Amino acid sequence: MRAFRLVTLVPALLLVFSAPAHAVLHVDITKGNIEPMPIALPDLAGSETGTQIMGVVSADLERSGLFKPIKQDAFIEQITPQTVTPQFASWRQINAQALVTGTAIENGDKVKVSFRLWDVYGEEQIAGKEYNTSKSNWRRISHIIADEIYKRLTGESGYFDSRIVYISESGPETQRVKRLAIMDQDGENHKYLSDGRFLVLTPRFSPNLQQILYLSYAGKQPRVFLRDLQSGREESLGTFEGMSFAPRFSHDGKSIVMSIANGGTTQIYKMDLRNRRLIQLTHGNGTIDTSPSYSPDGSQIVFNSDRGGSQQLYTMNADGSNIQRISFGEGSYGTPVWSPRGDLIAFTKPSTHGNFSIGIMHPDGSGEREIADGFLAEGPSWSPNGRVLVFHRQASAGSRVKLYTVDVTGYNLRELPTPQDASDPAWSPLLPL
Repeated sequence: MRAFRLVTLVPALLLVFSAPAHAVLHVDITKGNIEPMPIALPDLAGSETGTQIMGVVSADLERSGLFKPIKQDAFIEQITPQTVTPQFASWRQINAQALVTGTAIENGDKVKVSFRLWDVYGEEQIAGKEYNTSKSNWRRISHIIADEIYKRLTGESGYFDSRIVYISESGPETQRVKRLAIMDQDGENHKYLSDGRFLVLTPRFSPNLQQILYLSYAGKQPRVFLRDLQSGREESLGTFEGMSFAPRFSHDGKSIVMSIANGGTTQIYKMDLRNRRLIQLTHGNGTIDTSPSYSPDGSQIVFNSDRGGSQQLYTMNADGSNIQRISFGEGSYGTPVWSPRGDLIAFTKPSTHGNFSIGIMHPDGSGEREIADGFLAEGPSWSPNGRVLVFHRQASAGSRVKLYTVDVTGYNLRELPTPQDASDPAWSPLLPL
C-alpha cells in the first residue's frame, strides 16, 4: 500500500531577493501573546489554481498566530498578471505591513507558480521564487510558499510543508479500534495506513520520512514494527524475551532506541538497523526506563525512569553513560521528546489543576513551565522548526480525544481536525524538495 509520494519540485528561478538582515519588516516571535502582523494575500493571478494556493497560504499563516490575513474585500488595488510593482500607498491605506503578489500560469496539467513578498512600508521586495510542477501538487506548493513567507518575516524556518502520523481511534472504550493514519500538518490529504485488525501505538517518523516505527499487537505479541511508507511493506524488528515498545529513530536514521520489558524490569536498548545488533543502554533491577528520545545531534538521549523512586526525566550519553536526572518538580514526568533545535525538552506530567499538562524545560532541567493542560493531555511532538507542539487531549472522561497544536510560548492553542478520535501524534521533518 502506498502511503504517500514525495513531490518532485523544480524550484526554477529565484526572482529577486533582498537579504532579511537589511529588511525593516520583521515579526518578533520571542514574545508570548503578540499582535499578529497584518498581511495582504491577493490570489495569485492567472488561474483558479492561484486562488486555491493563496487560500491555503492564508490558512497556514493565520493558524500560526503570527499573521493576520486582511480580508480581500478590503483590497483597493487588484493584482493582475501584468502587475510588476504594487501600488504601496493602496496597501498602506488598509494597514497591510506585508504583501504577496504573483501568478499561477497553467499549461495543460502543469503550472508555473511565482510569488513576491513585499515590505509595504519599506517599499521593497523581501523575497521571490518560482516553481514549475504538476497542477495536482498545488497544495504542497502552497505550504512551501507559506514556509518561505514565514522564514523571511520571522527569521526562522517554517513548518507548514510537513506531515503528521497518529493513531486514529474509534469504537466503544472496551473495544477500541486503533489505526495508523497520516495527513498533512493542516489535516488535509488524510490516509489510513492500517486496517484496525491489530492494536497499534506510538508511530514515529524516520529522519528521511520514508519509514515509521510503531508498536503493534499483531500476532498477540506486542512488538516494534518498521513500515516503509513508499511500498507499504512492514516488518517486525525482532521477537524478544518481553514486550518491546516506545521506539524512536536516531538522528541519522541508522539505528533506533526502544524499551524492552521483561520480568518486572524495563530497560532501554539501541538497535543498529543495518545488522539488527542490539545493545543494552540502561541497567537496573526492578527499574522502569522508557520513552527514549535522541537529541538532534545524536549525542544524548532523554528518557523517563523510576530509578529514583518516582518517574522522572534523565539524560544520558548515546552510549548509555553519564546518566543525569534533570526533573525535580512535584509529581511524575513522562513521554519526553527533544526539540529539533536542541534547546528544549517537552514532556507530560500531572498539572497544578489536577489534570495532565504538556510542559517544557531546558536540557539541564532549568526553565520548566506548563504550556497546555486538560483532563488528559499527553504525547507531545515538535514541529520541524521547534516552534510548535502537537499533542492529544481529552476534555473530560468519555469525551472525544483530539489533536491540538500550541506555540512554545503557551499561546495559540488550536484544534487539529481529524475524522475520528486521535492520539499519539508525531510530526515529521520538512519534506524534501
